[in-house]
Amino acid sequence: MTISKISRRDFLSLTGKASGGLALGASSLTVSLPAVANAPFPIAPETPKDALAMNIFVQIDSDNTVYIVAHRSEMGQGSRTGLPQVVADELEADWDKVKVVQARGDAAYGSQNTDGSRSVRDFYSVMREMGATAKLMLRKAAAAKWNIPLEQCEAENHKIIRKGTKASFTYGELAEAAAKIPTPKTAELTFKSTKDFRYIKKPVEIVDLEKILVGDTVYGMDVDLPNMVYASIEQCPYLDGGVTSFDASEAKKVPGVIDVVEIKARPMPAVFHPLPGIAVVASNTWAAFEGRKKLKIQWKKSSHQNHNSAEYMAEIKDSIKNGKANIVRKKGDIDKAFAAANKEFEALYTVPYLVHAPMEPMAAAAIATKDKIEVWASTQTPQSAQKNLMERFGLKDDQVKVNVTLLGGGFGRKSKPDFILAAADVSMALNGRPVRLMWSREDDIRQGYYHAISAVRLKAAMDKKKDITAFHARACYPSIGSLWNIKGDNPSNSELDLGLTNTPFNVANEQVDTTPVFAHTRIGWMRSVCNIQQAFALGSFVDELAKETGHDTVDMWMQMIGSDRNMDYASHGYKLSNYSKSMDEYPFETQRLKNTLKLVAKKSGWGKKTPKNEGWGISCHYSFLTHVAIATHVTLMDGKLTVDEVHCAVDCGLAVNPDRVKSQMEGAVIFGLSAALIGEITFADGKVEQSNFHDYPVLRMSQSPEIHIHLIDRNDAPRGVGEPGVPPVAPSLTNAIVAAGGKRIRDLPVNKVYNV
Repeated sequence: MTISKISRRDFLSLTGKASGGLALGASSLTVSLPAVANAPFPIAPETPKDALAMNIFVQIDSDNTVYIVAHRSEMGQGSRTGLPQVVADELEADWDKVKVVQARGDAAYGSQNTDGSRSVRDFYSVMREMGATAKLMLRKAAAAKWNIPLEQCEAENHKIIRKGTKASFTYGELAEAAAKIPTPKTAELTFKSTKDFRYIKKPVEIVDLEKILVGDTVYGMDVDLPNMVYASIEQCPYLDGGVTSFDASEAKKVPGVIDVVEIKARPMPAVFHPLPGIAVVASNTWAAFEGRKKLKIQWKKSSHQNHNSAEYMAEIKDSIKNGKANIVRKKGDIDKAFAAANKEFEALYTVPYLVHAPMEPMAAAAIATKDKIEVWASTQTPQSAQKNLMERFGLKDDQVKVNVTLLGGGFGRKSKPDFILAAADVSMALNGRPVRLMWSREDDIRQGYYHAISAVRLKAAMDKKKDITAFHARACYPSIGSLWNIKGDNPSNSELDLGLTNTPFNVANEQVDTTPVFAHTRIGWMRSVCNIQQAFALGSFVDELAKETGHDTVDMWMQMIGSDRNMDYASHGYKLSNYSKSMDEYPFETQRLKNTLKLVAKKSGWGKKTPKNEGWGISCHYSFLTHVAIATHVTLMDGKLTVDEVHCAVDCGLAVNPDRVKSQMEGAVIFGLSAALIGEITFADGKVEQSNFHDYPVLRMSQSPEIHIHLIDRNDAPRGVGEPGVPPVAPSLTNAIVAAGGKRIRDLPVNKVYNV
């Protein structure tokens, strides 16, 4: 028997039942075409067949198992655990009887773009609502069975208990009856108080841990389909390039090579189109890689084939100095203030191109015909992949399925579906034969969407008392917007809002502006995005100002931030994007930023005298609505730099799973240190010069410091966690080098100056 209930009130709500299963929908979600014939919404592929019919987020089977859909992508951050544990808590479910199932890409789930540190931030309330709705329906079902008032039925550990008695029903026993209950109105729902949380704010172990440990999980590289072949693509090294001609005769002689397929160039802008190239298809990955080496390709000329990153950095610096300023935010009159200043201080900070380098390079499997496409990929954005596949091949959404595997890291790279489109291209050319496209590490390093090479110049004016009377920030770097607009030559406001237009200072005269430069490669968002270069500049500058004015660095921060208040740039004639959240809902509170700085100073022993050649550096930053401060201790001996210890204080609102927050921060410290110490991508003659971990390394265990994470306990709305730990790392590191008697480093990476 199948029963379904669908209603629309102030949000889409979906409910139904099949084979004793209870299914629920979510608020703030949009409906999609049916994924299966008898369901009004998509079904997670992992859901058992006898419970398939109509589940979108929560399903309770007659065997007492609760299935909770993970609609975000898991790349190590813990969203497959964190969001379901919120549902389970409100549902009063027994975590041991919960199974998490992974959703396909579908608009019915709301946004599935697992980026921007927003999984928990955006879905915490929705998931609580899901659990509370299911719980109320189960209570109503029990009340009807006992013919008693609802108030006498309480949910407790996977059961509905009749108050004052030992009578109870399990969730599985109530599922069928509960599914017939009309979906409760939002106003009917009751939510648990913080003191009653069973799983929220608790260190729940990630659901995939055991399988990961024994290698029993499926990543993009593990997908195995019947009759599947393997492909590797030699891609054009230049932006706006293409294939003029190619000779694949030698490649086809390699044992195992089956075919050769050309990936055609698409007109600029680059967006998420696959790079043009020649795909070698083989019966195994090794043969595909070997065959690729035998290809002889003539590349089409490109206006970017002379791109040289050293010359480009010189162009950026010249633009900072002489380019036409585009004023973004202004308060007071900096020209007047600088003219009246007793002293000025100015510094220019640069960051090179960086690349994501996730442990698992890009991989996607596809079965593609002119009527239907199904892909399996380690993607952060299955809906974007689906949309781009639809547009590329002229299909409708019900003709394209995107299955999400686990991701071996992402850091923003796997939010670009170019590799998924290429896999579909190859399968389409093979008349729908299953293909798994494999990127090598070299492909990953050389064919990325790179974090922008950048320069940020900061200036301050001081009066006779050495108080700061004016602050001027100027940035120049190629914009991510160049992916969609090749004529765009300035960073967007949303990029500048990541740590430059939203400086937390209380200075009478401020101005933020940009100068132009065009992009020569694909620019993409990387973990913490433009906060990387802007926090490096800001955190370094405050430390430098402290030394110029004779202040302690923490005191300098406190002086520049000023009084406790919510930052408001409206008086500057500027509306901050604030990560698409209103300033009322998620204010930038200077008190919270200062508190993280005070905490990390206390925990690290800031201010205590250190031995010669050792030093502490400190910095703080607000990003993705979260406040983070970091203190770093280094030792500098004979030109050898050792990072010994890092303390990190975090105020991210309520921490749903404290262990995952700590892990994210630990990972952010390693990620930030890797970039600051040894991260650099360079271009010569239009091509990336690096190729693998030997010349684009990430931090080794022997280079990693002791890391201490200090969470500030709060119960207000969760904020971002995945990225905010990265930005303050670089300035705290370079400030520490100065404290240890070393050179001020304004041009990253550090290994240009010191051995690390």
